[in-house]
Amino acid sequence: MNIPQNLKYTQDDEWVRIEGEFAYVGITDYAQHELGDIVFVDVTTEGETVEAGAAFGSVEAVKTVADLLMPVTGEVVELNNSVVDDASSINNDPYGAGWIIKIKPANIADINGLLDSAAYEKKIAK
Repeated sequence: MNIPQNLKYTQDDEWVRIEGEFAYVGITDYAQHELGDIVFVDVTTEGETVEAGAAFGSVEAVKTVADLLMPVTGEVVELNNSVVDDASSINNDPYGAGWIIKIKPANIADINGLLDSAAYEKKIAK
C-alpha cells in the first residue's frame, strides 16, 4: 500500500498535501482500493467554506457511494476537473493526477492535527 510520507491523513482516508497557503485533498490509495473502480466524482462545494468533518462531495464506485469529508475547515477554491471528466485517475494515481479539491484552510496549523504516514499506516493495518 502506497502511503507517501510527505502527506497528512484523516481517519476517514483522505490525504492532504500543503503547497504554500493552499492544500490539495484526495482519497488515499487504501480508500480507492477498498472502493474499487471509481466511476463518478460529485463536488458541489466549490467556492464555499466547509467545516472540518463535513462532506464536501462524494465519489461513486461500481459497488458503492462514499462521502468525501473535509480534513480541516477551509474554502474549496478549485475542483480538479480532470477527475470529473475521468474519475479513474483516482484509482490510477490517487496522490498525483487524482487529487480532488484544492482548499484554502481557515487555519493552516490545523493540518498538524492530522495523521502522519506512520499513524495512518497503523490505522489501516487494523
